[in-house]
Amino acid sequence: MRLTAITERLAGLGGGKWEVHLKARQMAASGADLVEMTIGEPDVPTPPELVEAAAQAMQAGRTGYSDGRGEAQLRAALAGTYTASRGREFGPQNILCFPGTQTALYAVLQGVAEPGTEVLAGDPMYATYEGVIRATGADMVPVPLRPETGFRMQASDIAARITPRSRAILLTTPHNPTGAILTAEDLREIGELAVQHDLWIISDEVYEHLVFEGAEFVSPLSDPALADRVIAVSSISKSHAAPGFRSGWCVGPEDFCSALLPVSETMLFGNQPFIADMTEKAVREGSSVAAGMAARFAARAALLEQRLHGETHLRVHRPEAGMFALIDVTSTGMDGDAYAWDLLGSGVAVMPGSAFGEGLKHWVRVALTIDDESFAAALDRIAAHANRKSRSVA
Repeated sequence: MRLTAITERLAGLGGGKWEVHLKARQMAASGADLVEMTIGEPDVPTPPELVEAAAQAMQAGRTGYSDGRGEAQLRAALAGTYTASRGREFGPQNILCFPGTQTALYAVLQGVAEPGTEVLAGDPMYATYEGVIRATGADMVPVPLRPETGFRMQASDIAARITPRSRAILLTTPHNPTGAILTAEDLREIGELAVQHDLWIISDEVYEHLVFEGAEFVSPLSDPALADRVIAVSSISKSHAAPGFRSGWCVGPEDFCSALLPVSETMLFGNQPFIADMTEKAVREGSSVAAGMAARFAARAALLEQRLHGETHLRVHRPEAGMFALIDVTSTGMDGDAYAWDLLGSGVAVMPGSAFGEGLKHWVRVALTIDDESFAAALDRIAAHANRKSRSVA
């Protein structure tokens, strides 16, 4: 049977990146003693008041078709929140609602990229970015994110890779998998490049509310000079511990949102009204769980660094936000893929860095979202494993 070009463009960009995680799940289901640090989900359940809000909305009959842009009250709530947090005016016309950040990002890229064009994205990057870019027919141009600059995207590295085919710069701040946050100066320099070359800036800000103490989040949406070219995507998945509800949005110029509306409506035609009602409550009232998660994740990252730097030759990149930390495994004599598979035999599952780009070939990503007892047990096993490997290399 004949298939379309998109299936070829996305071949190998799906579940293959999660092979270690899937194997770990199989082992755990068979009774293996295993600590899973592969994927990041909130370490608390969805707040009961949000679950109750969704249930009440369903019981009230909010189960019909939705506004294609997203429910009016939700868009009004989001507009108010972004106006307050970004320091410039946003209205409901600046917002489209989607089932999660992933869908929002897919739709936004359909609106800015097409065959024959290029999208610049940081390497390393979240595992689905290459797929959502290639789905448009555009080519992804990796921009190296270097440890020596804190894994923050540098305008000079972007400038060296801009061509006449460039259409957009895809940012993630706070970043997954590195936990880095772009500074106001970083964004100013990137914004100047975008203006100079007439590029869109797409900013994935889903970890905005999981910033650790001492760090500061800045959004390119806050710069009035970039108002006609910045589109941000986000959701309640991380901030409100509600990943299964799949409720997200994009915020951007009114003309862009209007032009993208038929794409959005073709995909889904609005998100579910009862989930929109729950999301409106979440947005208006803020998160009751984000601050606690950020504090716990920061503490676990600090413990990870303390233990591994004190007991092994492994090196940890401390995140400024988010749910993950990175470990440089060069001292073991293995790359990240080989290390992840080898460590699995010692009862800990981590993600190979290569799942997020060539820039993390010798790194692995660990989730900070498991409970403290399991986290401590994982550190014992990682340290013992690393010291065995370091001795064998020596």
